Amino acid sequence: MRIMGIDYGEKTIGIAVSDAFGWTAQGIETIKRKEEDNLKESIERIKALVQEYNVEKIVLGLPKNMNNSLGFRAEKTLKFKEKLEKVLSIPIVLWDERLSTKAAENILLEADLSRKKRKEVIDKMAAVYILQGYLDSLS
Repeated sequence: MRIMGIDYGEKTIGIAVSDAFGWTAQGIETIKRKEEDNLKESIERIKALVQEYNVEKIVLGLPKNMNNSLGFRAEKTLKFKEKLEKVLSIPIVLWDERLSTKAAENILLEADLSRKKRKEVIDKMAAVYILQGYLDSLS
């Protein structure tokens, strides 16, 4: 069973997919959003990727505050989840993504990537981090 991980950001959406056994997460794409309120194109791209990879479940990162409360970004993520649920007929699980982008950035810094290159792949790496955390929790 393949599972998709999504890091929903302000300007981009990072996408990762598990291997067929559900053991490891691989980053596959960063979707650049054109407008804050118009998610139609982004959701259509996610739908196409779900079909292409035969995804049976989505893990969507929920950006909680450090005190476990939900802030502005978390509310936007919940609205995004609702929009996805209207288009897709697979389960969407919320996953606490606190510090996922920071962890991904640290990995990219250790790999000695330039600032420009890090900016291009950070959301995809955050999606990998979110999905791998979920996969690890299953075993």
